[in-house]
Amino acid sequence: MAAYETSRPAPFGATATFKAFQFVSSTMAGLKSWNDARVTRKALGNLSDRELDDIGLCRGDIDRIRG
Repeated sequence: MAAYETSRPAPFGATATFKAFQFVSSTMAGLKSWNDARVTRKALGNLSDRELDDIGLCRGDIDRIRG
């Protein structure tokens, strides 16, 4: 029975490129999450106290929304 070695080292720069892409990707995901939370806080801030009570929130809950 023959055994073949199939593992090869990554091409030059592949690891650095992957880490750079991973960094940019995680940064973009963080920015998207932050912006979604910001938009949500702004929309909830425009609601009246009665409307917030209807959805089970109070004005103080808005500040706890994190991205």
